[in-house]
Amino acid sequence: MTENAVLRLRAERLARATRPFHARGNRIRRCQRCLLPLKQCLCSTIQPAPARSRFCLVMYDTEPMKPSNTGRLIADILPDTLAFQWSRTEPSPALLALLSEPHWQPMVVFPASFANADRTVINAPPDNGKTPLFIMLDGTWSEARKMFRKSPWLEGFPVISVELDRLSDYLLREVHARDHYCTAEVASALLSLAGDDVAALGLQQHFSLFRARYLAGKPHHQYAITATERESV
Repeated sequence: MTENAVLRLRAERLARATRPFHARGNRIRRCQRCLLPLKQCLCSTIQPAPARSRFCLVMYDTEPMKPSNTGRLIADILPDTLAFQWSRTEPSPALLALLSEPHWQPMVVFPASFANADRTVINAPPDNGKTPLFIMLDGTWSEARKMFRKSPWLEGFPVISVELDRLSDYLLREVHARDHYCTAEVASALLSLAGDDVAALGLQQHFSLFRARYLAGKPHHQYAITATERESV
C-alpha cells in the first residue's frame, strides 16, 4: 500500500508517545492503515488520482492517530500530500523551507470571517502560474481556530475561504455550525476550484465510502444502517 506523509507523521507521533493513545472505540480491532474496523477496511479501494494542486496538512498533536480524521483521506488520493505537526513557536524547518519556495502559491484554508481586516482573503486560487499549495489546519474546530490565531509564520499568506452549498455530510464528530465542514470535504471543493476535477471526484467518493464504512462499524449509531445501505446502492 502506498506510503504517505500522514502515515509517516502518525508513526512518528506514536513513537514519541509516553503512554498509549486511546481513541473512542479503542477496543475495536482496526486496520493499522485506514484505522477502520478490520471488517470495514477500505485500503483495497484506494485509487490515487492526478492533480496539479498540492496540499500541506498542519496537524494538531494527536490528530494523525484519530480514526475519525479525514485529512489523511487527502493523502490517500494525493500521495504527494505533505503533513507536519503543528507548533506555535517551533514550526518544522522543512515546512518553513517549503513555504518559501517561489514556485508554490501557499494559501491558508480557513473561513474568511476569522481573518483580520488587513489579511488578504480570496475565493479561488490566483491565476499567477504558480502551483496552488493549500495549507489546511487539521484538528477539531477549536484546535483549528487556535492554530489559525497562533501561527505567526502563516500570517503572510492569503486566506482562501470556501463556501459549500450544502450542509456537511460529516457525521463522525459533532458539527458546531452550519458552515463547519470536515477537512476532506473542503479539500474536494478546493480541487474543483483549481480545475483538478478528477482528483476532486476521487476524493469525494473516497470520503463517502470512508464515512459509510466508519458509521457501519458503529452498530449503535443512529446513522449506521443508512450508511451501510447507501454504500450498497
